[in-house]
Amino acid sequence: MNRVEMEHFARLWIGHWNARDIDAVLDTYVDEARFISPLAAQVTGSPVIEGKAALRRYWTRALEQTESLHFALIDAICDLERQTLVVQYRAERNGQVSRAAEAMRFKGRWQVEGEALYGAPL
Repeated sequence: MNRVEMEHFARLWIGHWNARDIDAVLDTYVDEARFISPLAAQVTGSPVIEGKAALRRYWTRALEQTESLHFALIDAICDLERQTLVVQYRAERNGQVSRAAEAMRFKGRWQVEGEALYGAPL
């Protein structure tokens, strides 16, 4: 992907989460994707999620525990050579607000890896 495509992806990604559209979020993942998140550890017992089907189960369970969710894009940081996008955003979940970032690695248009990083509550 080029910079324009990565920045566009970041805006779409924010919109998909705000709509709670797990199918749209998962649409760009490869079946064997790997995802790391401290929230995954709270929800599933492991911070590492392997595979698209496991991601669906994790995010479905996490959204069941989420009354309110809203993300606001702060920045999209693009490493074109490594095909890595870092989406920096303001995350509101169940009344708690924090800054967050998600690092996403791509092969072509397909996301192969992701890692969610959460800052201190604001």
